Amino acid sequence: MENRTDKNSYTIIFAIGMVLVVGSLLAFIASSLKPTIDENKRIEKQQNILYAMGVNENDESSAVFVSTDKVGAEFEKYIKQQLVIEDGKASEDENAYLIDVKKEQSNAKSGISRRLPLFIGEKDGRKSYIVPIRGKGLWDAVWAYVAMDENMIVQGAYFDHQGETAGLGANIKERFFMDDFIGEHLLDASGNFAGINISKSNADPLNKDKTDNEVDAIAGATITGDGVAAMIRKDLRLYVPYFKTLKN
Repeated sequence: MENRTDKNSYTIIFAIGMVLVVGSLLAFIASSLKPTIDENKRIEKQQNILYAMGVNENDESSAVFVSTDKVGAEFEKYIKQQLVIEDGKASEDENAYLIDVKKEQSNAKSGISRRLPLFIGEKDGRKSYIVPIRGKGLWDAVWAYVAMDENMIVQGAYFDHQGETAGLGANIKERFFMDDFIGEHLLDASGNFAGINISKSNADPLNKDKTDNEVDAIAGATITGDGVAAMIRKDLRLYVPYFKTLKN
């Protein structure tokens, strides 16, 4: 019997077959790579947390993480406690660093209780409280890990982004921007939470005033800077009740 490959039915069956084959192949590849992807994410989160508290391999100008072969041991050495804050109560959780902040934000919008991870680290006799935050830049997501002392004074920060413009908004992950946050106060003179504004009109370009609740903006990256400032205000405010308990 003659096979008519010019029929529409043949084309449809062939297309369906190709979709099934390609789909199965992609599913197999994704399944095979998942353990590696998950491990890379785990390492990256540990590197981010350590970077924020000052455990890194920075040179004079570049931001450099602890190397992947050292990060596990360094994380265990410097991170003394992992907490999850939920409904105002803090409890220990050794896997707090694996909490998906994006997912928790979505849960909160749906009325589900949001879990807030917090990491307590210690380096050179100084205690750090490190938290992950997430927001929206110009084009896509921005996020950060911010280390603070018990008075909510920033000890260090690491910023990153999904798709900000190279040379402009993408500079939030450059040291000249991140280092400006060190020493900045998140509370105002009255002890109320104020956050940190990213200001184009900042009258302190050398960032000597650490109590003005603002740092210099990145030229040409106003919307990204506004997104970073909004992220700091929105997410770090949630930790204020916990920091108040440290004073009791």
